[in-house]
Amino acid sequence: MIIEKEQKFKEVLSKIEGNINERSFFNKFLELYPEVWKKHKITFSKFNRSKQFGQTIPLPKPEVSLKKEIRTWLQKQ
Repeated sequence: MIIEKEQKFKEVLSKIEGNINERSFFNKFLELYPEVWKKHKITFSKFNRSKQFGQTIPLPKPEVSLKKEIRTWLQKQ
């Protein structure tokens, strides 16, 4: 989960030059907010380690979840 996602996504959108697509948005987000990305990945890792053995809880990888959030946000624009 990304805190203040709307604000961060708007900032990323304003910084992208040229063609705006999911890949360019994702790369620019990583460039502008490396600390947010790191925290997002750490949260994913902590959750995976906290599961009990044999228990499966489907959770997308950090890359997949961020790309899905970006795709959803771009469709709304």
